[in-house]
Amino acid sequence: MASEVMASSAKAEILRRIRAANGRASSLDAGGVEAEWTSVEREYRRGTSREREAVLELLEDRLRDYDAHVVRVANTGVAATVAKILSGRGKKRMVVPEGVAAEWLPAGFEFVMDAGLSATELDGFDGVMTGSTLAIAETGTVVLQNVAGQGRRAVTLVPDYHLCVVRVQDVVETVPEAMARLQQTAGLTTTFFSGPSATADIEMTRIKGVHGPRFLDVVLVA
Repeated sequence: MASEVMASSAKAEILRRIRAANGRASSLDAGGVEAEWTSVEREYRRGTSREREAVLELLEDRLRDYDAHVVRVANTGVAATVAKILSGRGKKRMVVPEGVAAEWLPAGFEFVMDAGLSATELDGFDGVMTGSTLAIAETGTVVLQNVAGQGRRAVTLVPDYHLCVVRVQDVVETVPEAMARLQQTAGLTTTFFSGPSATADIEMTRIKGVHGPRFLDVVLVA
């Protein structure tokens, strides 16, 4: 009985705060909500604590831990590296978003620009190749936004294989650093992923490709 009372009380408090946030509560107005929000202590680390090379190595380690394949190359070696990776995986026909860097695309492969392709059409490609907005080393997370070179969310979620190019200058160490960088473009559709799509759910059996590509290659461009 005591647990039911506690649950009811917690539920009532949650609903009260939601109503307050929506401006429909008398006991806690919008100013009160703002005051409560700003009074919460946030002492987590916001900046970088590692040397630059250590940050990059951490990102590579995290991505590999999540079953992604990572290659670091010089800016002039992207196309050759992409060619080697695609050949190794037997990929020939790739979809790319508008605005992807032309110098990243090697000869000998078919790169088709996305122009509102349907999900069925996207599923017919060997994979997708995109750039990225940034990457977070501590979590091994790559962030894409709906901008030139990165494209629509469907383009990166439907094909079973994703080759993503990340520039080292876009790698941050912590999530707060990433959030600060994303603040100016917070209104854009944004996708966060750490490795290939996978879930373990309740039975703890890892299944790949549930909500996106089963295979992920990351080219880290210095």
